[in-house]
Amino acid sequence: RRLNVRVNIELLSISNPVHKKDLAVRLTDDTDPFFLYNLVISEEDFQSLKSQQGLLVDFSAFPQKFIDLLQQCIQEQNKDTPRFLLQLVSSAPALDHTPVSLNVVETNPFKHLTHLSLKFLPGTDAEIKTFLANCLKCLKEDKLMLEEKLRKTEEDLTRQLSYTQQSLSEKSRELDKLKNEWTSYTTALTNKHSQELTNEKERALQAQTQCQQQHEQQKKELETLHQKSIQQLQNRLSELEVINKDLTERRYKGDSTVRELKAKLSGLEDECQRAKQEVLSLRRENTTLDAECHGKEKLINQLQTRVAVLEQESKDKDQLVTRTKEVLDATQEQKVILEESTEEKQRHIEKLETTIKSLSAELLKANEIIKKLQGDLKTLMSKLKLKNTVTIQQEKLLGEKEERLQKEQKELQEMGQSLQMKEQEVCKLQEQLESTIQKLEESKQLLKTNENVISWLNRQLNEVQMAKRLDTSASTHGGGGAVSSPHGMLDRPSFPRSGMNHPISPLYAFQNFLEPTHSKNTSSPCPVPKASTLTCLIKSVQFNTQLPKLNRCSDAQTVTATSHPANKENGDHLGLESKYLKKKDDSIPLRGLSQNTLNSEYLRPYLPAKAQPLPKAAGTPASAYFPG
Repeated sequence: RRLNVRVNIELLSISNPVHKKDLAVRLTDDTDPFFLYNLVISEEDFQSLKSQQGLLVDFSAFPQKFIDLLQQCIQEQNKDTPRFLLQLVSSAPALDHTPVSLNVVETNPFKHLTHLSLKFLPGTDAEIKTFLANCLKCLKEDKLMLEEKLRKTEEDLTRQLSYTQQSLSEKSRELDKLKNEWTSYTTALTNKHSQELTNEKERALQAQTQCQQQHEQQKKELETLHQKSIQQLQNRLSELEVINKDLTERRYKGDSTVRELKAKLSGLEDECQRAKQEVLSLRRENTTLDAECHGKEKLINQLQTRVAVLEQESKDKDQLVTRTKEVLDATQEQKVILEESTEEKQRHIEKLETTIKSLSAELLKANEIIKKLQGDLKTLMSKLKLKNTVTIQQEKLLGEKEERLQKEQKELQEMGQSLQMKEQEVCKLQEQLESTIQKLEESKQLLKTNENVISWLNRQLNEVQMAKRLDTSASTHGGGGAVSSPHGMLDRPSFPRSGMNHPISPLYAFQNFLEPTHSKNTSSPCPVPKASTLTCLIKSVQFNTQLPKLNRCSDAQTVTATSHPANKENGDHLGLESKYLKKKDDSIPLRGLSQNTLNSEYLRPYLPAKAQPLPKAAGTPASAYFPG
């Protein structure tokens, strides 16, 4: 028999007198309270069980493994042929307080395997009493819990009932109010609607009178139109009668043509025989076309092998692409030729069909001979249908070939697109090169303009210094040593005392331009050029429109210099005020002047911080002086 048994597994730990662990297993039945079997396994008992049944599990892992086996039995219990079974075997014919063995059996197609067998002892009277007492205790606890839940639910329900009764009374009051309001509102609406109905009736009467008047007018217009249409129909009837006469005449003519067609029947029979011969020739051509199609399929297979070779050999892509293009052109030409031939055949078939249709239409009224010819024509039509099926199959084959050709064309297009992408990249690089070349040319032009400006500045400085030097020499020696050039420019002076007949260097002229003469008095007006000219000349290099406003020569203090080399070594500013000797951060350095003039103490206050002093190394590039 089958029973639903409850299995309780507990791990008991006993500390007195020795710390031990025992496994207690209990079998009970919920329907039979006197069904009780117990088993207590200690660690020593488990070792003997392990050796007897060949278990591979320790005592600590045995409970979990036993539970896993029981779960597998629970999963398989609802199946017709369960794999795992839990057998409770007793020696007595009935379970009458005798020892029982619990076996966990696995059924194989070969045999029944017992994974585990445990011997249970029936419960004594004391054990059954304790078990029943525990069950009674649990039931009482459940009863108390249920009673508390029932009491709480009753209280909640009473509260909800009182609340719903209150809300119901309030809703009923609101409903009475709404009914009263609704009755008043309905009476008002009925009055209003009655007034609106009267107004609408009056409007409807007015509209009805207007519609009647319009209807009468439309009726008159329709009558006039009807008369006109009757006249037109009468005219049309007369024309149709004339046409009918013409048609009768044509019918008589048609009868005469039918007679002529009977005479032509003999000629048409000959044409039918010729058509049969042409059909035979077309069949032969179809066989030749099939052979050509097989040859083309072979060619296509060869092309596919070539394409595979092309994919493996990436270096020879260009040559293979040209070969495939040639093969494609040849196949396309063959395709065009085949299409032309099929079109010609279709035209010929259409002509034959038109002739057959005309013959069938004309020979419907003919005799039995015409019926025999119609039978022959039906056979021809069936043959033509067969021919059409053959042509359709050929078209399918051609469509497959076209698809293969399109795939190859797509591959070629992809290659062309990749080439176009590379060409676009090359074009972009060329554009970048052109832009860089343009920038280099612009920078060269700027450098040329700067050099021209600087050379012009050097000339102006030299000319001013020459004029100043000539004035000083004329005042000291009492005679003119300088000669004016015909263009209004001062020639470079010579120095007879020192034996210097060569032109003055730019450094010497610039230093003398800033130094006052030994022979001038301090009280005399200053013929020296203003200090603002120097700043203006330096400012003109960077094309700055804002010129510094410097004081006049009358405000400048003139100080006699003891000697030129001493002032140069001591770094004196030769009597110029400090406001003329401030650094200009927004100016750019002078290019084209000699290295000594740029490194001199007199130019350092007028040059920017980046250009003081210039490096003495030869061969420095122009970009070092012009960071922009």
